[in-house]
Amino acid sequence: MTEPWSHFGDRLAQSVAAKDSAVCVGLDPRWEQLPGELTETVPAGDWEAKARATETYCRMVIDAVAEVAAVIKPQAAFFELLGPPGLASLHRLVDHCQRQGLLVVMDGKRGDIGSTAEGYGAAYLGPTSPWHCDSLTVNPYLGDDTLQPFVDRAHATGSGVFVLVKTSNAGSGFLQDLESDGAPVYRRVAKCVADLGRTHLGPQTGYGAIGAVVGATYPHQLAELRAAMPQSWLLIPGYGAQGGGADDVAAGFDDQGLGAIVNSSRGILFAFRRDEYRHLPWQEAIALAARHMRDDLNRVRRRGNAASAASASPATAQPERGNTDEMG
Repeated sequence: MTEPWSHFGDRLAQSVAAKDSAVCVGLDPRWEQLPGELTETVPAGDWEAKARATETYCRMVIDAVAEVAAVIKPQAAFFELLGPPGLASLHRLVDHCQRQGLLVVMDGKRGDIGSTAEGYGAAYLGPTSPWHCDSLTVNPYLGDDTLQPFVDRAHATGSGVFVLVKTSNAGSGFLQDLESDGAPVYRRVAKCVADLGRTHLGPQTGYGAIGAVVGATYPHQLAELRAAMPQSWLLIPGYGAQGGGADDVAAGFDDQGLGAIVNSSRGILFAFRRDEYRHLPWQEAIALAARHMRDDLNRVRRRGNAASAASASPATAQPERGNTDEMG
């Protein structure tokens, strides 16, 4: 019988603490950028062979970063484009991650109404689901009612959801920055996320299982949204190849260095193509890039720890996050 999972917000905090790392490694295996030793003998149009090579590569990436990554985030699209063999490979990679104790956030950006949303949630979330992912990214822009089936499934199964709030792409402002009732749309979505998350907080950390995707490429909005969603985990894309650095994501962490995981995909997956790592075998380059990212993030995470320790007193230290009820 499959063991039930404890609260996702607490499990994520445990993973970050155990690794002393807020690194989330995105699996975006672009075929044309994989090492030639894996691709050069694969015939065009041989989806089985492409899927096998992609799976081998991703498995070796996972092994290379397992010591420093708190989370692995497969991008479903890069496996879907390989057809059914690609989806079978993705499923085996989820198993491979979880055997190593790594949490898996499936980056599917699912979103739909009613029973369809329930179907997506049941497919991906929880230990008894077919994909048994720890978390799933979801798109809220069909309306707030489309989030509830995912939230219900997450709360029932010890899994989590990351809702797109302010994404890292250059065109995000087309919709997300529009004014609605005196506030940008992303702030209305953030309030919805905060309200949904605070109904089921982790008993150990006071963080909810409903998190938000907020891009590193918009550091001002990141600080604003950290304050608006104090009990929500943030998934922060945009570090590395998209231009964001550790200082850009610093505002995403709380004063204990928790509350956020930071994703890098291309910057780690294809580190062997960067000048500073080009002299290394590709798996070693990936491992070293992940360690450098961890250390870079820990530099800003420790600022919060130091500030918290300096300001704490016996009467005020370690406030209960679960009692925080403000939107900021």
